[in-house]
Amino acid sequence: MKRFTVCCFSNPIHKNKNHNPDKKLRNSMEISRNDNGEHAKQNNNNNVTPVIGSDRTNVIVNHDFSLGTHSWHPNCCEASVVTADSGIPHGVLDPSKYGSYVVVKNRKETWQGLEQDITSRVKPCSLYKVSATVAVSGPVQGLEEIIATLKLENQQSPTNYQFIAKTCVFKEKWVRLEGMFSLPSVPERVVFYLEGPSPGIDLLIQSVTIHLDSEPERERLEGVTMEDENLVVNPNFEDGLNNWSGRSCKIVCHDSMADGKIIPQSGKAFAAATERTQNWNGIQQEITGKVERKRVYEATAVVRIYGNNVTSATLQATLWVQNPNQRDQYIGIANVQATDKEWIQCKGKFLLNGSASRVVIYIEGPPPGTDILLNSLTVKHAEKIPPSPRPPIENPAFGVNILTNSLLTDGTTNGWFPLGNCTLSVAEGSPRILPPMARDSLGPHEPLSGRYMLVTNRTQTWMGPAQMITDKLKLFLTYQISVWVKLGSGINSPQNVNVALGIDSQWVNGGQVEINDDKWHEIGGSFRVEKQPSKALVYIQGPSSGVNLMVAGLQIFPVDRLARIKHLRRQSDKIRRSDVILKFSGADASKLSGATVKVRQTRNSFPVGTCISRSSIDNEDFVDFFLKNFNWAVFGNELKWYWTEPEQGKLNYQDADDMLNLCSSNNIETRGHCIFWEVQATVQQWIQKMNQTDLNTAVQNRLTSLLNRYKGKFKHYDVNNEMLHGSFYQDKLGKDIRVNMFKTAHQLDPSATLFVNDYHIEDGCDPKSCPEKYIEHILDLQEKGAPVGGIGIQGHIDSPVGPIVCSALDRLGILGLPIWFTELDVSSINEHIRGDDLEVVMWEAFGHPAVEGIMLWGFWELFMSRDNSHLVNAEGDVNEAGKRLLAVKKDWLSHANGHIDQNGAFAFRGYHGNYAVEVITSSSQKVLKTFVVEKGDSAQVITVDLQGL
Repeated sequence: MKRFTVCCFSNPIHKNKNHNPDKKLRNSMEISRNDNGEHAKQNNNNNVTPVIGSDRTNVIVNHDFSLGTHSWHPNCCEASVVTADSGIPHGVLDPSKYGSYVVVKNRKETWQGLEQDITSRVKPCSLYKVSATVAVSGPVQGLEEIIATLKLENQQSPTNYQFIAKTCVFKEKWVRLEGMFSLPSVPERVVFYLEGPSPGIDLLIQSVTIHLDSEPERERLEGVTMEDENLVVNPNFEDGLNNWSGRSCKIVCHDSMADGKIIPQSGKAFAAATERTQNWNGIQQEITGKVERKRVYEATAVVRIYGNNVTSATLQATLWVQNPNQRDQYIGIANVQATDKEWIQCKGKFLLNGSASRVVIYIEGPPPGTDILLNSLTVKHAEKIPPSPRPPIENPAFGVNILTNSLLTDGTTNGWFPLGNCTLSVAEGSPRILPPMARDSLGPHEPLSGRYMLVTNRTQTWMGPAQMITDKLKLFLTYQISVWVKLGSGINSPQNVNVALGIDSQWVNGGQVEINDDKWHEIGGSFRVEKQPSKALVYIQGPSSGVNLMVAGLQIFPVDRLARIKHLRRQSDKIRRSDVILKFSGADASKLSGATVKVRQTRNSFPVGTCISRSSIDNEDFVDFFLKNFNWAVFGNELKWYWTEPEQGKLNYQDADDMLNLCSSNNIETRGHCIFWEVQATVQQWIQKMNQTDLNTAVQNRLTSLLNRYKGKFKHYDVNNEMLHGSFYQDKLGKDIRVNMFKTAHQLDPSATLFVNDYHIEDGCDPKSCPEKYIEHILDLQEKGAPVGGIGIQGHIDSPVGPIVCSALDRLGILGLPIWFTELDVSSINEHIRGDDLEVVMWEAFGHPAVEGIMLWGFWELFMSRDNSHLVNAEGDVNEAGKRLLAVKKDWLSHANGHIDQNGAFAFRGYHGNYAVEVITSSSQKVLKTFVVEKGDSAQVITVDLQGL
C-alpha cells in the first residue's frame, strides 16, 4: 500500500528575489543576503535573541544577572549591573531596549573579567556547551577579542588554564560566544571566567549558559565516533516527514511515484517538495545547535527532479544561517545538474565562521512547478584529507618540443592528419624566427624552416591540422604553446584562430588570436594535465568555413619555472631595490667605528593584499592570518551594487562598514570593488526593468551614495567592472555613460585612483580581452575625458607561463599607468603545483616595473571562487601553496650584517620598505632604530641618530 504523508511549512524565510550571485564567486561557499520574510527591513540594530532562559540544567547560577552580581566575582576589576531603572545611558546598548546586563570596568589587564566557581556543578568526562552574549564599550579601536576560559586549581600543582572559545566584537554590538569543554577529571576548584578585551575597554555580558551536551552521553554503537554521526534527524524518511518541513511549499513522503517508475535508491521512502512557486522553494531541516563554528562539515544529498516537462535542472544544497544580530547569511554548499531519469549525489562542504542562533539546511534550485525529490541527506564532520606529495617528474626535458615533424621536414604525412574533411599541404614563406613569447622561454634557438601547413577545403570552423600527443604528455608539467598563424585572402570580418586540445572529452584552450588582415600572428598559450588521459590531441581551429588557414612552427614544450624565477630575481633587484648608506650620528666616533650593525627589513612596501568577506572576519583564525600577511584588502561582494541595494531604496552598507573598520584600525589599505558591473547577469532585476530616465537617475544616485559615504577611505575604485565582457549600462544609456561614471566618481572623490578591471588579459586565451583590445579600450575612455588612473588585471589564471604574462604586461606598460593584479588566484589539485603557479605570477608582477601591487582573490578554503585554489585549509592549517606565499614574501625582505666604517657609515642594498637596525658597540651597548627605504633609482643616504649611545 502506498504511503502518502503531507507536510507544509507555515513560516517561510524568503530569499531576496532580486539577488544576483556574483558570477566570479559562483562557486563560493558564501552567498550573503539580507532578506527575511517577504522583504524584511535591514537589521542594523544590535539585538541578539536571548540565550536559554533560567533553568535547573544550567551550570551557571544567576545566568542573566537578574539577581545582580550574586555568585559572580570581578577578577581584579569592578562589575555592576545596568538595568532599565539605573538611568545609565549606554547608546545602542540601552538596557530599556535590550534588557539588563553587567558591565565589567576599570580593567588594567586583558585577563581581568568576570568569573564564577562551578566546581560542584560539573562532572568528569562530560561534554559541556557554553554560550554567552557579550559586547564591549569604551575607547574601542576596531575588533576586540572576548575569551571564555576555565581556571583549574589543585593545591599540590600549578594552576592550569583551559581555553574554551573566543570571538571578535566591534564596539557596542552584541555577539554570541560559543564553545565546548570537557574535563577528564574535576580538580579541587573549577572557575569559569570571561576575559580578553584590551585594558581600559569595558566588557559587557548579557547572559551566560553552560549546559551538559546530551550527545556524548548517549550510548554509541561500537566503532562509531562523533565524527561519523549524522546531524540530520530521520535522514532517510524512515519516520515519514518527522523533523522535515517545506520551504514555502508542500512536501510529501512516497515509497514510489510515476506508476512505480521512481523508487528510492536506498531505504524505503523519499520526499518530494511540490507545489513550488519560486526557485528557492524546497525541503529543509533545522540543525541549530548541532553545527560548531570553524569546523568543516560535508553534506551529501541523493536527489532528482520530476514534472513540469523539465528533464534537467540545477539543484543546490544551501545553508541558511541567522547570526545573533539577526543578520541572515546564505551559504551555497553544493550544486549538481539533476535529471528526471536517475538519482544523483549532490555533495559539498561548508563552514560557519561566526556564531549562529539558527541554522537550516535545504534543497532548492529547479524552476517553479518542478518537484524536488530527496532520498537521503547526511551532514557529518568532514574527514581531513592529507595533502598530496609533490608529484615526481622524471626527465622533464624543459624546452623540448613534444610534437613530431613540427618543421614539416616530412611534409604532412608524419604525425599530422586533417581533423575533418579538410586538405593539408605544405608551402614556403612563413617566418623563420621563433614567435616572441617562445623566444623569451627558449632563448637562443635554431631558426624555423620557413615551411607552413596550408589548410584548405574547410567546411566547419573546427577543421584544421591535428596531432595525437597522448603518450608524450607528463602529468603536472606546465606546457607552453607557440605557433605562427595566418589566414587566406577574402576575409571580411574578424576571425578567431585557436590552438585547442582534446583531453579525453574535455576541450582545453591553448591560446587564441583574432585576425582581420593578411599578416602572420603569434598565438601563445599554456596548459597542464593533472589526470592521466586515455586520449589527447592538439589541433588548430576557428576561422569560418571556407577560410584557408596557414600554420607554421607549432611547438609544445615544458617550461622551466625555476630558471625563469632566477631571471626575475635579477630583474627585481634592479627595480625593487636601492643602494642605501646609513650615516650614524649623535654618538662618540670612537664608539661607532667597528660597531656591529644588523639590518632587518620588517615590511616590503610592495602591496600584497587579499579579498575578504563579511562572514570571514567573524573567524579569528582568518583575521589573524590576514593581518599578519597582507597590507591591502578588497571586498569580494560587499561593496557591489547588488549587495548594497538589493531592493530599490533599501541600502545595506553595514557589512562594508564592518570590514572597513577592521582594515582601517589595522592600517590595511583598501580597494573599492566595484561601483558598477557591466555584465547583465550581475545586475539586479529592479534595475534591469527601469526605463532610460529612471536608470540614469539610479546610476547617479549610486555614485553619490557610495562615493560620498566613503570619501577618502578607498584608495582605488574599479569603476565599471568587465567592460570588455559586458555592456548593460552602455546599451541602455549610450556610450557616454562609461566616461560619465569615471568623471563623476573623480568629482566626488578626487583622492581615489580610478581603475578599469577585466579578466583573461594576461593568459592569451580570450581575443575579447587581449592586451591590444584593452589598450584600445583605455585610450578611447581617456580621449573622451575619463580620468582612468590604473589598469586592473584580474588574474584568474591557469598554468601560468612567465613570458606570456610578461608579454601582456609589456604591452600594457606603454600606457604609463600603474598595473595591478586585482583578483589573482591559481588552481591545481596538487598543493605543491598550486604553489608553483602562485610563485610564477607573484615574481612576474614583482619583477615588472609597471606593476604596483598584487591582490589575491582570497586564501581560505570554502571561501574561494575556484576549487583547489585555497592557501589555508578551512580549519586553519596553512597548506603547501600557502607556505609558498609566505616563502615568496620572505624572499622580498632584505637583511644585512656588518660593521660601521671609519666614516661612521654602513652601506647595503635592500628592497624598498620598512627596516630596523641594531647597533652593538664593542662594549656591548645596544641601540635599536627604525628607518624607511623609499622607492627610487638613486642611492639613498639615511641618517640614523644614535644619541645616548
